[in-house]
Amino acid sequence: MGIGYNARIASNPYVVGGFACIGGGLFGLDISSMSGVLSNNHYKEVFDNPGPNVQGAIVAAIPAGSLVGSLMVTWLGDKIGRKRTIIIAGIIWVIGSTLQCAAINRGMLVAGRIISGTSVGLSSAIVPIYQSEITAPAIRGRVIALQQWSITWGILIQYFIQFACSYIDGVASFRIPWGLQMIPAIVLSLGMIFFPESPRWLVDHDRESEALQILADLHAKGDRDDDLVVLEFEEIKHQVYFERSEGAKSFLDLLKPGILRRVGLGCSLQMWSQLTGMNVMMYYIIYVFRGAGLTGTRGNLIADSVQYVLNVVFTIPAIVYIDKWGRRPMLIIGTLFMGFWLSLVGGLQGRYGDWGIVDGSRVWVINGHQAATKAIIVCSYLFVSSFAISMGPVSWTYPAEIFPMKVRSKAVSLATAANWTFNFALAWAVPPGLSTIAWKTYFIFATFNFAACIHVFFCFPETAQRSLEEVEEIFEQGHVFTAWAIKRDVGKKTVDQVINANKHLTGEKSDDDKGSA
Repeated sequence: MGIGYNARIASNPYVVGGFACIGGGLFGLDISSMSGVLSNNHYKEVFDNPGPNVQGAIVAAIPAGSLVGSLMVTWLGDKIGRKRTIIIAGIIWVIGSTLQCAAINRGMLVAGRIISGTSVGLSSAIVPIYQSEITAPAIRGRVIALQQWSITWGILIQYFIQFACSYIDGVASFRIPWGLQMIPAIVLSLGMIFFPESPRWLVDHDRESEALQILADLHAKGDRDDDLVVLEFEEIKHQVYFERSEGAKSFLDLLKPGILRRVGLGCSLQMWSQLTGMNVMMYYIIYVFRGAGLTGTRGNLIADSVQYVLNVVFTIPAIVYIDKWGRRPMLIIGTLFMGFWLSLVGGLQGRYGDWGIVDGSRVWVINGHQAATKAIIVCSYLFVSSFAISMGPVSWTYPAEIFPMKVRSKAVSLATAANWTFNFALAWAVPPGLSTIAWKTYFIFATFNFAACIHVFFCFPETAQRSLEEVEEIFEQGHVFTAWAIKRDVGKKTVDQVINANKHLTGEKSDDDKGSA
């Protein structure tokens, strides 16, 4: 059969899902590859001291490319498979990183970041799909949440590389970190050769024997007769046969009743993940702390690093408990807390700050109020911790598990495109915003968090610990605006029920029919 992967590696779903997360880590590398150079004088000299609008455009180049990359998944993910798409994403990242490392002007830097962004868009859309399709329901949320954890690690590792290189007197202080970030992408593209393709994609492309073997390797150490393997294989076939009976795949399928609702949920959740203000805190944390009155370069960099460490640490409980706590409670509680912390930051900035000049720029800054400065820093830390334990991992998990196989690649890529659309807009708009409306910016993001909380409470049903096929029955329950009314046992089936359902679809007699004949 030429399975093209290592069965021993495939036997550990955490290794399979975790390794693919390197693709998510690329996004993290980008975030701190830019935030770490905003105060670097050599960076400023090479790229002609970019002002707020220009710096916003440079930062926004990655999400602009990511928007294109995420939309490419609508075709690539279905055409060549999940595994090959991840490999291509790694190759594209190496090309983009090379251009960034060698950039001698703004145009070359932006071009490199757009190409790198294309890679990030591809990986951010396809990796959660791949993870959701190769993991068992009991741990699916945990494995997909590793995507967010890898982002936090990418941010942290790149930031400390930037911090260490900041002591270098010369352009190497930013070129070395930009060059080193291609190493994880090389590892990703080469390593994925030894990992299996999605069994759901294989069934959809009439390669059922390979799919069954991969499921057996993933969940039962190669035992094709294991109950979980048989159940999942039959559920996948049932869903694929049902979707084929409805006709060819197209983008119009996204507009069908039942699917359109889920497209709205997936896109809006990715939108809310950006409107929380988290990536503002990641991209522009130097600006945030400078406005709080922390103006020393070294002190600011150290304070920033604490925030990145907290981001990594507080993602861990989310990974461990996401399948136990459920998606809804994490989102509702997380957005409430994030809105609260941002309201405090905005209030303290507005009460104790004033316009001043820092590093030659006119900024809203707090001077002579150490207690207010420390309070803002603490609130920023609490905000990041709240995101890390809630919206961060769930925003990748939920869209990857709510769509049927027929439209999953297209729908998830569209949801991810919504993420990058808002990421692009905010990355460009925030520097001018902080330089004009200053502290009011935080109240805008606080309001978005409270709005997200209300939306989740009314419209987002729970999907934890269901197979991707069982999720279908959750949405068949309706409750468009009363999501809390859907019970946790909806969709659960036995192996016999699924096998009989498949026989009905293919025209065979079910066991019940044979008994009554």
